[in-house]
This record gives sequence, structure tokens and C-alpha cells, in this order.
Amino acid sequence: MGMTAAVIGGSGYSGGELLRLLLAHPEIEIGAVAAHTNIGEEIADLHPHLPALSGRTFVDTAAAAAAGADLIFLALPHGRSAEVAATIPTGTKVVDLGADFRLASADAWAKAYGGAHAGTWAYGLPELPGARAAIAAAERVAAPGCYPTAVTLAYAPLVAAGVVDPSDLVTVAASGTSGAGRAANASLLGSEVMGDVTAYKVGRHQHRPEIVQNLAKVAADGVPGPAATVKLSFTATLAPMPRGILATCTARPAARASTDDLGVGLGFGAGLVTGILRAHYADEPFVTVLPAGRWPRTSATLGSNAVHLQATYDEDADRVVVVSALDNLTKGAAGQAIQCANLMLGLPETMGLPLTGLAP
Repeated sequence: MGMTAAVIGGSGYSGGELLRLLLAHPEIEIGAVAAHTNIGEEIADLHPHLPALSGRTFVDTAAAAAAGADLIFLALPHGRSAEVAATIPTGTKVVDLGADFRLASADAWAKAYGGAHAGTWAYGLPELPGARAAIAAAERVAAPGCYPTAVTLAYAPLVAAGVVDPSDLVTVAASGTSGAGRAANASLLGSEVMGDVTAYKVGRHQHRPEIVQNLAKVAADGVPGPAATVKLSFTATLAPMPRGILATCTARPAARASTDDLGVGLGFGAGLVTGILRAHYADEPFVTVLPAGRWPRTSATLGSNAVHLQATYDEDADRVVVVSALDNLTKGAAGQAIQCANLMLGLPETMGLPLTGLAP
């Protein structure tokens, strides 16, 4: 076995998904697994789908941080990682699945999460321009969340190409209940969520600043240029399913999209939109633009590190529509963190990560 990874926050859903994926990783061995409120409990009692970890118990956070692992995953609630990260010795690589180090703006952090801003680490979405090199060179990486991943990857190629107006973006996205974490919450009881879809944090969702930050950088580095303004209306909904994200992302075509400035000779339409997406993601192992007529569905990405995309142009509304699906616990959390870890450790990016989903 090559390298060792510790997991801090191993009792939650993202922590459990990390352990599941790491058990199948050929080069990373599971080291210490910490869970603050479950110290001494057997890991397989909380994660019965992981019988390979029978006999192993959760340790305290300090012990896991000092265990000498090659890499540490922090799978903690938002706002909890910074304190733990400060205790991890320099030279140890860290991937944080929480939001603590994702935002560059202290004001944006305070507005979204409250409290003091802990700083900014390399952003762990490898599919963004220039991100792979930055991740590979970093000692500490902030892996993005599930909504930011689904929405950013849907818009980024079109924003970069200058074919949509980044100041007029509207997204409605549905998430499974595991996105809210494992802590007891009456609103997440089966009898509360089954047969019901509800919007939440409307107009104030904490992940919107992260998406805007991502797309503002894409716009500044692409055709729109540094003066481009990104504005996003983002509405999250809770769907009666354990896991998955389905994001419907719309945008108004940019003024230049109806002129000859694009130089493609196709005119503006669904073919141009999907063509840009296919070209942009042609070499990305985890992003698939589906064949014409096939639309993303959450079940098709279950348990995989895949993102499925499809797009069209709604002529009557004069809006581009991109639909994105992923598993919020895999590509939206643990799988993405391992994708970053592979880059940081000099391993093949796809190692240990499933490319295909489960069915039924």
C-alpha cells in the first residue's frame, strides 16, 4: 500500500462516502478516522455498508490530526474546519470538504456564513481552467460543494465563450436530503420529506457567493473580460430522495451571440450551445454531455463521480437552458475530494473513482 489518508468527520454522510471510496482505492490506505461525538464507537456500527472496517473505532480529532498521515480529509460542517486545520502540522496535505476556505472575500464569507473569515485555499474543482496545476501544487485545497459544482460546470463553458450574459443567470436546483448532513433535524424526517418538494433559503442560499466567485473568474479570463458582472438568482429545493442534485440553469444569450462575432457560421441555437459544452468537456473524464434528446437524471449518476449535462435554446423565452445532474455525496463531496487528493499526491486523477453510476 502506498499512502495513508486520515478522515476527520468520518461519522457523517460525506465522511462515510470518503471511507467507501477509499476502501477501493489502490494507492491510498485509510488511516485514523475521527468523529468528535462518536469516539470509541465502531465505524461499521454507524456505517453498516462498510463491513471491511469492522473492528475499527473512531478516534478523537487531535489523534487523527497528529497521526502522521500523508493526507487528511476534513469532512466537517461548515465553519468547523478552520480550527482543526490550524492544528495540522505543516507539510501534511489537507483537503477540506467544508466551505471554510472556499471564498476569497471576507465580506462574502461573513454574509453567507457569519463569523470570521479563515482565509482562502486553492479551489478544488479540477475542471475549471488552470485549476489542476494549482491543486497539484497545493498543500491545502478547498473542495467545492455539490450545488456550486453542478451549477458552475453547467455555466462555465458558455460564460467563458461569451455566448450568454453573465449578469442574467437563473438556477433552480433540487437536492437529496443527505445534502443537509446527518445531524438530527425534524424537517428531514421521512414523514416530513416524503411526498413533498420544498424551496429553502430562497434568495439567501450560502452557496450562491461561491458560484458567483467561480463564474466571475471564468468571465474575467474568457471572452467577457474583467469588466463582466456576474449576477445569479439561485433557488434551492429539497427533494424526497436520499442523494443527488438536479440543477436547471438558464441564461439570456449575450448580445454578440446574435451577430457574426462568433465566427462559427451556425447561428445561435441548441446546436451551438451543446457544441460549446462538448468541445469544452471533450477531455474531461468525469463530465459527460449527453446525446441529443437525453436529459440528465439523478439516478444515472448515483454512486459515481460523474456529472451529466444537456442543453438547449428556448427560442420563445430567448434563454439558454442547461441541466446538470450529479451525486451530491460523490462528485459533490467525497469523490471530488479524492479527485483533488489524487492530483496532490501525484496519482492518476481518476484512480479509485467510479465513472459509472448504479441502477436501478
